[in-house]
Amino acid sequence: MLTILDKYILKRYLSTFTVMILLFIPIGITIDVSEKVNKMIENHVPFAAIAEYYLDFTIYFANLLFPIFLFLSIIWFTSKLANNTEIIAILSSGISFTRFLRPYIIGATIVSIFALLMGFFLVPKASEGFNNFRYTYLIGNGQNEIRDNSDVYRQINKEEYIYVSNYNSESKMAFYFSMERFEKDKLKYKVTAERITWNPKKRNYSLFNYTKRKVGPLGDYIETGSVKDTVFKFDLEDLTPVVYIAETLNYTKLTHFIDKERLRGSSNINVYLVVFYKKFSIPISAFILTIIAVAVSAMKRRGGMGMNLAIGILLAFAFVFLDKVFGVLAEKSSAPPIIAVWIPNFVFGILAIFLLRNAKR
Repeated sequence: MLTILDKYILKRYLSTFTVMILLFIPIGITIDVSEKVNKMIENHVPFAAIAEYYLDFTIYFANLLFPIFLFLSIIWFTSKLANNTEIIAILSSGISFTRFLRPYIIGATIVSIFALLMGFFLVPKASEGFNNFRYTYLIGNGQNEIRDNSDVYRQINKEEYIYVSNYNSESKMAFYFSMERFEKDKLKYKVTAERITWNPKKRNYSLFNYTKRKVGPLGDYIETGSVKDTVFKFDLEDLTPVVYIAETLNYTKLTHFIDKERLRGSSNINVYLVVFYKKFSIPISAFILTIIAVAVSAMKRRGGMGMNLAIGILLAFAFVFLDKVFGVLAEKSSAPPIIAVWIPNFVFGILAIFLLRNAKR
């Protein structure tokens, strides 16, 4: 059962974390609006699309900076407890430091479960809406990363390759479609179209202004037309640009997609594995960051809360920096993704043990 002390600290833990998110998200939205407002006006973006984008942005932004929000919120309210000599009174009453940590661990468990569920279900949907908005309305004007990665060239099996440009997952449409089939390194046929669209009801694709060339031993057979409905072996996800496809899939679809890409021998498999492993590493980081934050801020320092916050901000950004560096390392090199993704937790886990031992003394 939770004691009065547990409820008191747990309430401060959850409420401060919530307030921290509610304070920083409007700041993030304000900065994002200031950067994109001219492009939105120029492209006559509907208000409903903007409202939906910033709802997705809120979830995307909160998940992205989750470690910083959590760390700073614990530093903040624990430092206040220390400055008010509440922690000294608690420990002087005979409660051990380990027992003092119990409500923090309970709070970290609640936050971890919430972060895990968000990573499995809410974040993929928000990421899809967030990236779709950028593709639809904000290409260019600083969105060079999206523009440069909007072309998709992918091997879908041992013999077939597809290419599309500027795929939009909302309209299920892509431009400059091309599909080639090879047998023993020889081209057997090639299909091209100015536009390809997925038909959800018919479960097929529509090709517009298409050309089909079949290579024969005595001559080529060429078929052209304005519209043609057909069925292909590839999935709709295969048309999504590599830059964000894994982020838009929930847990079940992502595991299926990774298995499929592994069988194909995809060169981007590490990118997808990094997204998959981070769904588990980020919730675990809540426990590590909680312990570090308590160990750093539980002592009353001469510099007061300002010193604790300075240390907290430094450590939080160091964690995010390591997470980004090793994430990119796993995507761009031969380093095992699971090791690269978990290195920040491992490093800061050792730091948490060290700080916790000193705090107990």
